[in-house]
Amino acid sequence: MDLHEQEYVNLLLTMAVERFSERIVQRNGGTESALRRLRANPEGEGVWIIEFVQAFFRDLLLDNPAGSCLVLEALSNERLSFSPWDGEERSRIGDVLHHMAIRSFAAVLQSKTEEALEQALVFGGD
Repeated sequence: MDLHEQEYVNLLLTMAVERFSERIVQRNGGTESALRRLRANPEGEGVWIIEFVQAFFRDLLLDNPAGSCLVLEALSNERLSFSPWDGEERSRIGDVLHHMAIRSFAAVLQSKTEEALEQALVFGGD
């Protein structure tokens, strides 16, 4: 991966963390509650991390095989905490790539958002 592509994905991740953090803090009535709910169930009420990543990918035109490959290549050194084959049958490779990109990005987004919320709590969050 070229450095400019890696930098682009890093920028996207930073944007995602900022937007997602702001959203879940607002939905959950504060930083501490948002962090607790994110850790307890990232797909739960008031968090919905996969829906956020799907909308984020759609907004930034990453919801296609090329976008999925860009994200997966940038995150290729990350360890998966999920099985990419979790129950749904897919007939197209592009669908599998997209699913893996969404899940991988969501996992990294969760980790980075937890860090951002912890820092907000330490440095004056509510």
